Amino acid sequence: MASPAPHAPHRTRRRVLPLLVLAVLLAGTLLGGCARVRTALAVQPDDTVVGEIVLATPETGPQDTGPTVTLPEELESDVDVSEYRQDGYAGSVLRFSGLTFDQLSALTAAAGPAGDRTELVLRRAGNRVLVGGKVDLTTVPVDRADFQLKISFPGTVIETNGDAESGTVSWTFTPGEVGDISAAVAYADPNAPSPVGWTLGLSLLVAAAAGVVVLLARRTRNPPLTPPIR
Repeated sequence: MASPAPHAPHRTRRRVLPLLVLAVLLAGTLLGGCARVRTALAVQPDDTVVGEIVLATPETGPQDTGPTVTLPEELESDVDVSEYRQDGYAGSVLRFSGLTFDQLSALTAAAGPAGDRTELVLRRAGNRVLVGGKVDLTTVPVDRADFQLKISFPGTVIETNGDAESGTVSWTFTPGEVGDISAAVAYADPNAPSPVGWTLGLSLLVAAAAGVVVLLARRTRNPPLTPPIR
């Protein structure tokens, strides 16, 4: 599946829905039948995330629109929802951008009991981004089940339990099992002080210190004249 890209979907609705939808589906009605859940995330150099989620079930006829996407009203904003119909599946495609790592984690946890089956956490540790999580598919039947996760990074993948290629890591989860998610990626912290700024600041500090030393040396060599005592 291609990395997510900006898209203007047909008849869209605006919703905040990163991994929350995946959690809801895994704990909801799709656990009792066949399903396709494909999540693609692209981490940006500024530590925000662009994403796309496909949620679908095998279509039963031309009028079948697949599973209904329903979210709490307080989560509405920033995600486009459009129709999905491909390979005999019908459902929805959800696209979002500009979400922070904390937003992804918080919105997944907001699913309540559903969040217990799905977990995905991205966090920064210095010049590395660590990815961890799980997908519990122990109650999902094998027949026509398609669960995938793909994350693209703007850096070097140091280690992962997924399939890594050119900065992109993919996981394909097996129905009836719990799939673990793990990766470590190296790229610069966008919030770290700029090396140029550090160099400039250090240069100014050294120059100021040198000026003080020169001034003190001159005063030592040429002490002020004391008027004669009468």
